[in-house]
Amino acid sequence: MAQPDRLLLFGNEAVAHAARNAGVALGTGYPGTPSTEILETFSDLGGKAQWAPNEKVALEVALGASFCGARTLVTMKHVGVNVAADPLFTAAYTGVEGALVLVSADDPGMHSSQNEQDNRYYAVAAGIPMLEPADAQEAYDFTNSAIEISEKWKIPVMLRMTTRVCHSKSVVRPRWLFPPLDPPRYQRNIRERVMIPAYARPAHRRLRAKLAEIEAYSNACACHREYEGSTELGIVTSGVTFLHVREAAPDASILKLGCTHPVPIERIRKFAAKVKRCVVIEEGEPYLATFLRAAGIAVEPKPDMYRFGELNVDRVRRILAGDTSPEPSLPPGKLPELCKGCPYRPVYDILHRLDCIVAGDIGCYTLGVLPPYEAMDTCVCMGASITVGLGMRHVLPPDQARRVVSVIGDSTFVHTGLPGIAEMVYNPPPTGHVVVVLDNGTTAMTGQQEHPGTGRTLDHKPTNQVKIEEVARALGVSRVHVADPTRDPQAFEKLLVDCLNSNELCFVVARHYCILAAPSIREFERRAKQEFDYQCVPGGVEKDGE
Repeated sequence: MAQPDRLLLFGNEAVAHAARNAGVALGTGYPGTPSTEILETFSDLGGKAQWAPNEKVALEVALGASFCGARTLVTMKHVGVNVAADPLFTAAYTGVEGALVLVSADDPGMHSSQNEQDNRYYAVAAGIPMLEPADAQEAYDFTNSAIEISEKWKIPVMLRMTTRVCHSKSVVRPRWLFPPLDPPRYQRNIRERVMIPAYARPAHRRLRAKLAEIEAYSNACACHREYEGSTELGIVTSGVTFLHVREAAPDASILKLGCTHPVPIERIRKFAAKVKRCVVIEEGEPYLATFLRAAGIAVEPKPDMYRFGELNVDRVRRILAGDTSPEPSLPPGKLPELCKGCPYRPVYDILHRLDCIVAGDIGCYTLGVLPPYEAMDTCVCMGASITVGLGMRHVLPPDQARRVVSVIGDSTFVHTGLPGIAEMVYNPPPTGHVVVVLDNGTTAMTGQQEHPGTGRTLDHKPTNQVKIEEVARALGVSRVHVADPTRDPQAFEKLLVDCLNSNELCFVVARHYCILAAPSIREFERRAKQEFDYQCVPGGVEKDGE
């Protein structure tokens, strides 16, 4: 079937379409808003896509595939790059054989994140090129440009999306044709793939040489766009901020950057020389402004107060006017809360009544911090509930230490909770510890994605299942319990009190399906059972009553 010449797509969908049309052989990632839909769409389009236990694993799997000459795509939200940072920095040294595009979906304004870090600095620190699309068309085009750069210089490339680009629709014209690749194969290249110091030192020099070449490419790249206007005011910008700038200052000259690492210094220097006042308007940290001022280019950064939250047309107007007066406060909205019928509600009710000190984690269960429960005392990052709770247990007096409980979700437990259990078994606190895994059978917060604990793949087909309670037993936890907190809350409370008073290492799996995901999960299980029954019937013919 012929592909339409125009499509109305979200930015995330555009990345998926580009990857599919470019012949990406493998897409991997960990679900996280605002990146999640990329791999789901890629799978719907027929691409091979899979959820990994965490972002580090996803990147390493993609790296292995790229070593064999395949084109690969890795997706994650901005904080996921922290998890993947270890292999990322060395992947810049080893390079790739095929292509590797890492999508970092940043979240200015923290719509669904614990911080609003600006991942442009990761591209600089790791030494990898970075492209920043402004809309869905550019998300499509820049995905292909990233593949092209990655293959030409054999280097991972970051595609930095932001929430508004990921979740905004615009018309996309698919307009890129890649030649087909040879089937993946492995060619031994020990000096470039094994980063012992003797091989890593020359690899670092090779990386810097590549970046110098890519900077020359960036200075001449067609991914930048220049809009001639008044010579009184020039604006350097990138990403979705460009759209705000166009509306706020229609008469200004604008240089919109597509590749923001390496920074095209000479291109910007020529632009700045043509205008009397040159302002850098960028979302997040003053990344470009700092670079340009260090290079001796007279640009004006935004006032510091605008590094917080997203930009919009009004805020851009204020920046251009030098207005640093307090911004109008937004009307207070309704606080989020756990769903009615959520299986976590009885757990938090019990934790609150027992006056527990709760080390919490990332997921929709973080909402347990809000009234009426207020039953979460810390929340740092994925997997930190177990280890932060252990730290508290080590130093608090026994009467307080016995109140400490670590609470973590099922997907998060597989993501980065496992090393915390190893630490708990290896360095047990004197009072023991209690870990509660809130197992609702899905990755609820990001839209009900599968994970290794559900026993289903990204497209909901059956696969091997990581059984959470068996993992805890295998790691050496002395007491492991599985209970449904909604079926008998009083029995669950008694179990929790027994664990808190035991001075042992206790692991409680509080298992009940997410109320929103339950119908889908039952349907997936019904289909799996049908397929299993069909396979068990000789010849594939099932008779009535069998």
